[in-house]
Amino acid sequence: MSRLVQIRPTQGAAPEPPASTGIADTAEIADAIPGAPRVYLETLGCQMNEADSAVIMGQLRASGYVRVADPAAADVILLNTCAVREKAEERVYGRTSQLLRHRKQRPGLVFGITGCMAEHLRDKVQQHAPHIGLVAGPDSYRRIGDLVDRAREGERVIDVQLDKNETYDGLDGVPEDDGVSGQISIQRGCDKFCTFCVVPYTRGRERGVAPREVLRAAHQLAGRGYKEIVLLGQTVNSYAWEDVSFAALLRALVQVDGIERIRFTSPYPVDFSDELIEVMGAEPKICPYVHLPAQSGSDPMLTAMKRGYTRAELLTLVVKLRAAMPDLAISTDLMVGFCGETEADHRDTLSLMHEVRFDQAFMFRYSDRGITYAARKLSDDVPGDVKGRRLQEVIDLQELHTRASHQARVGRREQVLISGLSRRGDRQIGRTPSFHTVLLPLGTGLPGTTIEVTITGTTGHSLIAD
Repeated sequence: MSRLVQIRPTQGAAPEPPASTGIADTAEIADAIPGAPRVYLETLGCQMNEADSAVIMGQLRASGYVRVADPAAADVILLNTCAVREKAEERVYGRTSQLLRHRKQRPGLVFGITGCMAEHLRDKVQQHAPHIGLVAGPDSYRRIGDLVDRAREGERVIDVQLDKNETYDGLDGVPEDDGVSGQISIQRGCDKFCTFCVVPYTRGRERGVAPREVLRAAHQLAGRGYKEIVLLGQTVNSYAWEDVSFAALLRALVQVDGIERIRFTSPYPVDFSDELIEVMGAEPKICPYVHLPAQSGSDPMLTAMKRGYTRAELLTLVVKLRAAMPDLAISTDLMVGFCGETEADHRDTLSLMHEVRFDQAFMFRYSDRGITYAARKLSDDVPGDVKGRRLQEVIDLQELHTRASHQARVGRREQVLISGLSRRGDRQIGRTPSFHTVLLPLGTGLPGTTIEVTITGTTGHSLIAD
């Protein structure tokens, strides 16, 4: 037995208050605390950015700040940013320019940029966005209260120093979520250095969060009534802490009472050990859903990207995963137009899609990120119109596979964890263990309730249970 299983959180602690289910709650707090400085925090990016926003807000709340839902009511506007996708920098400048109008009514309004984009912007804000008074990187959140205070006093504050030891041990965030599914960051940074990726440069080298801290967070979420936890990491299944592996961590987490489902994202194909696959298949709390970033179906492209696996190895992994979890749903990331990609390489990606039949995919075209190996050493030589055409072909094929994945579940009985209301408010929504969204009639059950339903239809991207 792994020694991790012996780890227990401190006993006898007082129960946690109910979790906030959104910033409407904090707006009420703002009204109840006259004179407290108000923060509008907007997250642009992935789940890691969302988890970081919770840490930022936890630290700011400890420093006396309250969160508001309306930027017009804020004393401080923060954008927590991602640098991974195309035109991220332009998006940040564009959004801050939109928000700048609020300074007419609040002349002392402070603008700040946090997150992965901070490193890119530190030498550019004076020229391109002089209204931004704070630039804070992903390892500065422990100090964010002081940094914001200094910016409000008129200082231009830039803190983007990466810290190889920072994992935010002991800090509790204030999430903006549904109160049903909670996120736990178990790893920060990345050591893979894929040639197209900025993460090792913007988030630093890989380091795991102590198992005791992960378990503390899981027990805390369970005590607040959460039913599902999502483990986050740039390459989450490469997690290691001394002799504790990701598989051992999962074995400990499934023992947390009150937590019914465990998911994780994003794993790296190379780091699926046989032990991990065995645990995934053996533990019913671990959801039969895997986000498996393929990026390409072409061996020359995978080599140029320095992904560390071949097409054949990826397909073998898919076979192993499906053998361990027969109801497994698989999503992926697919990139078109990487440096040197030929029509033959593109056809290999399409054929990989045909062979695997991914349930969902995040699809995008390669863009030069400036500081990566590809940007410095390779030629971005695929014309823009060719990238666009290839991307559309990938999207069209994935649309067929996604619709077929949903249609195949019509008539089945599914366990659905209810999470809240649909965007229109005319239905409740929930998710199956395989991460398919289900639309339910109003009044079906309270959020956090798991019910068994028969799937009666599909919109093509969601399931329907009437």
